[in-house]
Amino acid sequence: MAGDVAQLKDEGSKRQVAISGAVAGLVSRFVIAPLDVIKIRLQLQVHSMSDPTSIRDLKGPVYRGTLGTLKHILREEGITGLWKGNIPAEAMYLAYGSAQFSAYTYVSQLLASMPYTQHLPGAANSFISGALGGACATTATYPLDLLRTRFAAQGTDRVYASLIASVRDIAEQEGVTGFFRGLSAGVAGIVPYMGLFFASYEGLKPVLAPFDTFGTSDAAAGVLASVMAKTAVYPLDTTRKRLQVQGPTLKRYVHHNIPVYSGVLQTLTHIWRNEGRRGLYRGLTVSLIKAAPASAVTMWTYERVMAALLAMEEALEAT
Repeated sequence: MAGDVAQLKDEGSKRQVAISGAVAGLVSRFVIAPLDVIKIRLQLQVHSMSDPTSIRDLKGPVYRGTLGTLKHILREEGITGLWKGNIPAEAMYLAYGSAQFSAYTYVSQLLASMPYTQHLPGAANSFISGALGGACATTATYPLDLLRTRFAAQGTDRVYASLIASVRDIAEQEGVTGFFRGLSAGVAGIVPYMGLFFASYEGLKPVLAPFDTFGTSDAAAGVLASVMAKTAVYPLDTTRKRLQVQGPTLKRYVHHNIPVYSGVLQTLTHIWRNEGRRGLYRGLTVSLIKAAPASAVTMWTYERVMAALLAMEEALEAT
């Protein structure tokens, strides 16, 4: 294996990697849940703040920025409104974190064992591993992601009575494909995102290592890597959210005038033509704010849990 490939994929057994990734995802999700709800509400808001006519015709609340959205949700829905969709999201993050790190480790080791790829530069290895790992994890957990979005998009009027009811209703009214609306946008976004994230993360770790204090270099590397990757692929994230709420319940969410979209390219084109570039990046600020604690907590927790598991293994072997 190339010597400059970072230790993330070399440390621990597959089980230890899966456990560390799952715990990291679970803890991270709990911390950033309110920011996630705010981001989704902003992404689903179809209007231009500079166009008074657009605002006047808006069917649903008018959210003005991160703080304005936070205050509106607290005032109209209470503090629990900030954790709407948290149950499927927690399940998604738990499964996603485990699948992501496991797939990343497996692909990295596979590339290292193949004669034509074992001498790949560390950045190339990380990009391929991160991209494929992210695609696998996204596909496996996508139904939970869709449920998270739909619950977060609910206002004071509930669309689904419960998580079980939502699964039953979607299965009956939309079929199996209903759980995968927008998957192509998700995969198209996660491949470059995870590739860029892991490549940036592992490139930044040795640079920031000399400034490490109590593991802060891991957190800082995670923050910077996530911000760069998130900004690059954000329009696809907005597209995914718009597609996830399509279907028979489209007009029942907090915004009742979300257009009917039929595919990734059509959605991107429609948003660009009718809402402009700002429409594609609506909610980016809160997304980046979310990315900082999410990535920092994820990577810091992953490294700490892995270190604890390795220490436990050494202790058991010594007895």
